[in-house]
Amino acid sequence: MASFNERLVPDELWELFQRVTPPAPVRPQGGGRRRADDRNVLAAIVFVATTGCTWRQLPPIFGASWQTVHRRFTEWTQERVWAKLHRVVLDELGAAGELDSSRCAIDSVGVRASTGGKLTGPNPVDRGKNGSKIHVLVDRAGLPIGVGISAANTHDRLGPEPLVRSIPPVRSRRGPRRRRPAKLHADKGYDYGDLRGFLRGRSIVARIARRGVERSDRLGRHRWVVERTMSWLNGFRRLHRRYERKPEHFLAFAGIAAALICHRRLTK
Repeated sequence: MASFNERLVPDELWELFQRVTPPAPVRPQGGGRRRADDRNVLAAIVFVATTGCTWRQLPPIFGASWQTVHRRFTEWTQERVWAKLHRVVLDELGAAGELDSSRCAIDSVGVRASTGGKLTGPNPVDRGKNGSKIHVLVDRAGLPIGVGISAANTHDRLGPEPLVRSIPPVRSRRGPRRRRPAKLHADKGYDYGDLRGFLRGRSIVARIARRGVERSDRLGRHRWVVERTMSWLNGFRRLHRRYERKPEHFLAFAGIAAALICHRRLTK
């Protein structure tokens, strides 16, 4: 029977994680405390991401102090391990024919920021409360292939460009790697000429509801997948509210969530 830590970090995920994590530092012989096991630390980080508990609330079952787990999380974030893990999982999905970027969709969700920090601002739909916004770009099945964060008062039309640029070249079962969607669906909040021009310049067909012309719900049969993805992200309670002052740490939790959502599809 698998242990609690192995259920949080199954063998398949651990194998992929080992591809992207930097090697452990070599300690001098005969001195210092034994280094906490990386797999147990990763399980603790996944536990924080899914339950939303604070670092100090981590149970001792992981065999590492909360200070050690937080320090390792910071080190791996600086090494961009979470983005690399997400890319590796996407590669595996692409090679298995499980990714379909022929029709993608984008959306965002605002969350309150408890401690402030960079990339926070007054949320116009939350009585001006300080917050951040999570931007997500998904493939045809709703798998997140791009995630980003911004201040809550950032206009939605500014979200797609950095997300589209950040899509990694993903392996395909047939043909060369792909890094751009064929079509991009979005609601009226993205109906701006400069965004349409950017997408057109990258040979991406913009299926964006036009303000005053089309109803957003006409695109519902294609956009519902990104709304479902938002509900998947909602399962990661650490994303319900931004507790991290450093934006790179909040983005790290969004990247962890995206990687785990994609990994679930990979192991089905």
